[in-house]
Amino acid sequence: MEVLLINRRTHVCKTRALLALILLMWVPMEVMARTENATHLSTRPSSLNIGALFTLNSVIGRAAKPAIYAAIDDVNSDPSILPGTKLNVILHDTKCSGFLGTVEAFQLIENDVVAAIGPQSSGIAHVISHVVNELHVPLLSFAATDPSLAALQYPYFVRTTQSDHFQMFAVADVVEYFGWREVIAIFVDDDCGRNGISILGDALAKKRSKISHKAAFSPGASNNTINELLVGLNRMESRVYVVHVNPDSGLTIFSVAKSLGMMTAGYVWIATDWLPSHLDSLESPGLDTMNLVQGVVALRHHTPDTDLKKSFMSRWNKLKHEGSSGFNSYALYAYDSIWLAARALEVFFNEGGKISFSDDPKLKDTNRSSLHLTSLRIFDGGQQYLQTILKMNFTGVSGQIQFDQDKYLVHPAYEILNIGGTGSRRIGYWSNSTGLSVIAPEILYKKPFSTNTTAQLYSVIWPGETTAIPRGWVFPNNGNPLRIGVPYRVSFQDFVAKDKSPPGVRGYCIDVFEAAVNLLPYAVPRNYVLYGNGKRNPEYSNLVFEVAQSNFDAAVGDVTITTNSTRIVDFTQPYMESGLVVVVPVKEQKTSPWAFLKPFTYQMWLVTGAFFLFVGAVVWILEHRMNQEFRGPPRKQLMTIFWFSFSTLFFSHRENTVSTLGRLVLIIWLFVVLIINSSYTASLTSILTVQQLTSQIEGIDSLIASNDPIGVQDGSFTWKYLVDELNIAESRLIKLKTMENYLEALQYGPKRGGVAAIVDELPYIELFMSSTKCKFRTVGQEFKESGWGFAFQRDSPLAVD
Repeated sequence: MEVLLINRRTHVCKTRALLALILLMWVPMEVMARTENATHLSTRPSSLNIGALFTLNSVIGRAAKPAIYAAIDDVNSDPSILPGTKLNVILHDTKCSGFLGTVEAFQLIENDVVAAIGPQSSGIAHVISHVVNELHVPLLSFAATDPSLAALQYPYFVRTTQSDHFQMFAVADVVEYFGWREVIAIFVDDDCGRNGISILGDALAKKRSKISHKAAFSPGASNNTINELLVGLNRMESRVYVVHVNPDSGLTIFSVAKSLGMMTAGYVWIATDWLPSHLDSLESPGLDTMNLVQGVVALRHHTPDTDLKKSFMSRWNKLKHEGSSGFNSYALYAYDSIWLAARALEVFFNEGGKISFSDDPKLKDTNRSSLHLTSLRIFDGGQQYLQTILKMNFTGVSGQIQFDQDKYLVHPAYEILNIGGTGSRRIGYWSNSTGLSVIAPEILYKKPFSTNTTAQLYSVIWPGETTAIPRGWVFPNNGNPLRIGVPYRVSFQDFVAKDKSPPGVRGYCIDVFEAAVNLLPYAVPRNYVLYGNGKRNPEYSNLVFEVAQSNFDAAVGDVTITTNSTRIVDFTQPYMESGLVVVVPVKEQKTSPWAFLKPFTYQMWLVTGAFFLFVGAVVWILEHRMNQEFRGPPRKQLMTIFWFSFSTLFFSHRENTVSTLGRLVLIIWLFVVLIINSSYTASLTSILTVQQLTSQIEGIDSLIASNDPIGVQDGSFTWKYLVDELNIAESRLIKLKTMENYLEALQYGPKRGGVAAIVDELPYIELFMSSTKCKFRTVGQEFKESGWGFAFQRDSPLAVD
């Protein structure tokens, strides 16, 4: 017991000593940690300056100003962000001037700001970006949407809103969704307008659409200038207008358009995010304003309806300062820009970053200038701070704030709106990963990705209060009629030919085209222009090329749809099936009194007769012992054998067989006789009715294998196809201009200077053979199946209609 007691006391003493040692080690470590945190806090400045640069008296500026002040107050009141440091915002007004904006930017950076918020103007952003590049001050722009600002040339420019690069692809998807091929772009002739429309052109090209005309006007253009611009546009073919202007003066476009009657049925107006930004900023848009934009389709930044956003919007009326306007999406991006700068500063300090500025040696020599450029100093930690900003990832009031490798905000998305009545109606969404959809992008992001999703939008009420999708184009009132090229043929003129009476051409192809045009719901002014010299058929590939070169608006006639042609023009659906066939001459077989012997050769006749006698003898051997009909004098039995065997040919034998073997032999023989009879009848019928070929050509394969000359129609694609695709030597091909040439060439044959066969399209051959009294026929299978269609210029809406 004493031993156990001593061991227990020893264990207790060791435990107490261990606890005392741990306590002694923990206390210095805790003191050191607190000392280190205190050191970090002591190295942080008591205040920091953040600059803000934008036009205060503008649609975007009036919404951004209260949002920035609210963000500064929220950051300073949050103990977890920059404890011990107060953020100050220094606000400068650019007053919608590129020059004043640049001057204000220099004055702003003189205050040793660690970041600059803005500007809203892309033009000013281009200039200031060079300044911040030199001074290493990150420029966080919540409204400069010019796609070219994402260039590597501007490393310190960070866009905290969506780039117009994505907005223009959204517009292109809308254009494709409704089936339009051409649009007219109306834009302000500045950096944002030009570069945005340039991206739109690229995006439309990927959808096989295009900008048919770019209508630019200068910033601050007068109503008269815009009126002249729209009058000119109204004379053009396209009726789809994409308006990419600034929100402060954009409504002038619609005011003038309405006065010109361009807001009625048949017109399509697509506005970028400037229009919803303007309308959202108005607390209650008046009827006069809303009447200007009825039926317009517009895009608005999509920001998810999170609790943060709802909380911010509920505070908006309290946040607004004097002179502020209503809420729009740029207020959210401005608010998040401040928080991005603040959160990045917190990480910057935690990673050991320090705020210090140094003189720029490049600015010491100012050539005795009074601009005081030496007051502009370099932010020493700017590069580290910039990288910290680009690595940030948090949820703001506008959604997820995170940048991809190209410095774009992740998950760009837009709402597609239809302006109508006293407000707007959301008809769908667009995002760069899900395209057009009626489901919010943040919901689709959670679903498995699929490339087979179909674009969807709700119905649209277009200008003129119609739900029918506008055609998107018209024939301009002062435009020229369509120039339609028609092949000037010298053969097969039943299909297309010159005519003395209007419209100057005639034929089956013209009749089909005229019937199709008459079914269209609009008039198509047109002039037919003959293509060719009238002495020989024109080259159809050249006619199609003339259409591709815009020398003709269309080609109408017996134009074959080929692979090469479809690469340069658009064809209608085929109105006639066509394929290549081989035609060869035939000769009539004169009927002879001995024609009944021709189905079998003489060897076959001998073998057949021998079998008849053999079967008769076999049956006689099996039957004569027990069958009275096969008995009698030798002469009678011999006659019975002959009679019985040959009478089976007509199944008229009278003798009955009684033996089992005899009946078995007879059954087999009658089956053989049936086959011989049927073969003879078929062969004799063929000999008496079918004509015989005068050559050994049985189809295209045997024609290729031979060395005989081949006839082809002059001007047809057949020549090129036989040479390029079937590798037939050009020396074997002979061009034939008329049906008379066809007839002579086949009748003469290869030995007399003619051809062994003609290869041509089926419609021509059917017409040719209908007038030759069955002297020729097609052999083999039809190949190179295609069709005839009407050719139009690429992306012509007429081809679809």
